[in-house]
Amino acid sequence: MKVALVHNFHSSDVPSGENGVVEAELAALRRAGVEVKVLAADNDAMARDRSHPLRAAITVATGRGLSPLDLLDGFEPDIIHVHNLFPYFGTTWLQDAPAPLVTTLHNFRSLCANGYLFRDGEVCTLCPDGRRWSGVRHGCYRGSRLATVPLALGGRRGPSSDPLLRSSRRLLALSDRAVEVFRRAGVPPAIIERDWHFLPDDLVSGATDAERGDHWLFVGRLTAEKGIDRLVEEWPPDRRLVIVGEGPMRAGLEMAAVGKRVEFRGGASRAAVVREMATAVGVVVPSLWYETFGLVYIEALAVGTPVLAFAPNVVADAVAQEGTGLVAEWGKVAEAVSVATTRFPAMGERCRDVFAARYSEAVFCERRPRLYEAVLGSAA
Repeated sequence: MKVALVHNFHSSDVPSGENGVVEAELAALRRAGVEVKVLAADNDAMARDRSHPLRAAITVATGRGLSPLDLLDGFEPDIIHVHNLFPYFGTTWLQDAPAPLVTTLHNFRSLCANGYLFRDGEVCTLCPDGRRWSGVRHGCYRGSRLATVPLALGGRRGPSSDPLLRSSRRLLALSDRAVEVFRRAGVPPAIIERDWHFLPDDLVSGATDAERGDHWLFVGRLTAEKGIDRLVEEWPPDRRLVIVGEGPMRAGLEMAAVGKRVEFRGGASRAAVVREMATAVGVVVPSLWYETFGLVYIEALAVGTPVLAFAPNVVADAVAQEGTGLVAEWGKVAEAVSVATTRFPAMGERCRDVFAARYSEAVFCERRPRLYEAVLGSAA
């Protein structure tokens, strides 16, 4: 089987889970015997052109932009799997795609200008609910009304008219909540299904078996939608919290953490993060937006570390469904941490079992080729 992966790589100055997922899938599929070619655009390379903001805006608004078909070079794929077209790949090429399309819905970009369904500290669904110019009114993309206009133009007819969603034989949503959100927005139920990310074997095997420490761990970008400011505000002063990540809120968070046992480590490689997780009491996921999937969640499970999560994010859903931690309530953080400190040491085996059954590389390498085969069968 031949598979072409299409991905517009995000800028290196902003850590991207999507980039990591594409790289991991490429390596795992090749190890599983699938012939794979990546058709890529790169934000870092495109940014060297001074006209790149205008070029990206035109592409997003009109669908006219780079075509991955120019990169095929006689590859003749059986499946074209799209991960991200934003902002430089256009959509006009979709009508000429030489193979069935599969698309992973890594975010809510096709429904929302900022991709998060999040605004002013809470979940916002105005645009998918039909008020499609709300993003412009609120300047949802990069805090700018002008910058949001191209996205609003591109999505003005809603998801049912989105060229990528309409052209795909299968849409892969990464959580039950994401499936529900896209279906409610008008995506045909027959073409959307639940899928999962995985953690590569080398990251699991590279984690140490060091003795557990007394610290809790947050991993993520230091931005409002991640809920890190609220977590620091409510964090009990007698508990140690290690924060791994960078972002625009760091200076304010450091001021808010004065007098508490909160440590800021800065950014770290994914391998280093997984090793750190192996020594933590628990991993905290306080995101205020839905998320589409929690890579941090499966990294924690892989090393037997339970997770403390907060609704409404999908990690809280997974924790409740899979018995891999505790769902906490805002306003009761100290109580939740106290309860979790008692319960979590006995939950390590459960976490590892869930990881092995659903999120391991072996499971991915069995499931993904079967999905591609099913798509080819439906296209015959």
